[in-house]
Amino acid sequence: MESFSRGWQFLKQAWQMASADKDLIKPSIYTLFAGAVVSVIGIIPIALLGMAFGNSGFIGQAIIVLAGALLVFANFIVSYIFSAMTVYLIYGYLSEGDGRMDKAWAIVKRDLFDLATLAAASTAVNTVKNMVKGKGNKGGRNMLAGLIETVWTEAAYLILPAMVIEDIDLKDGIKRATQIIKENLLLVGISTVGVKAVTGLIGFLLGLAGAGLGFGLGYSIIYLAGGPTVTFGLVLGIGLGLLVFFIFAMIATVISTYTSTAYHTCLYLWARDAEQAQAAGQSIQIAAPAPLAAVLN
Repeated sequence: MESFSRGWQFLKQAWQMASADKDLIKPSIYTLFAGAVVSVIGIIPIALLGMAFGNSGFIGQAIIVLAGALLVFANFIVSYIFSAMTVYLIYGYLSEGDGRMDKAWAIVKRDLFDLATLAAASTAVNTVKNMVKGKGNKGGRNMLAGLIETVWTEAAYLILPAMVIEDIDLKDGIKRATQIIKENLLLVGISTVGVKAVTGLIGFLLGLAGAGLGFGLGYSIIYLAGGPTVTFGLVLGIGLGLLVFFIFAMIATVISTYTSTAYHTCLYLWARDAEQAQAAGQSIQIAAPAPLAAVLN
């Protein structure tokens, strides 16, 4: 319960930063629209390939799988580009009092190839996860697939700030994340601040509220429509109902994406400062970045 309470307190601290500097939240909003565009553009050729090669045996299935992997890769790139911007904006805000979009864009351009390699690695992990999970519903395989996804997601959250803040490639980013975890520099923060639980609960509640309001609005419109307008009412009711649900889902995604990125950026900065203090032979306890320190005290 204390972990959840601290997670809630960190969420409030993170959004206080966003309130003070609106630029911090912008990339999390941009990624929704950019990801939607990429998905729509990518799904069309995959659907066409499915109709053309769906019954063409192994080669046809391989082409469809490859196309799907390319779409996953494109979505990962979009996600990492805007997450990298968020990382640098938060870093700038904490270190200089201002997260500047022009600097964040410059960092993304500088690290574009490295972000692409991270996207490729995540695509490979996603493929392995799906292969492990398979088509069955065996509990053991599902648990292993879930573990693979969880471990890599947490690792990527640490690799990304290492790449962005220290200007290193994927290989060195993995080394930095592994080193930090091995030296137990993050265990206290991860185990005592339940950010994932809080954002998960918020996402569930917003999804539930969106589904309820969307259904209520859609059903009301369909119920009131009658006679010659019944078809129009049906289309309008379903359309507006889905729109309400997706708006709530988008809000939940923005909250989760920004808060998780802010949390792991603060964790990384704390671990980096602690590591530097250890290397310098300092025995004093290193304070966490302000948003995280406020919930750990």
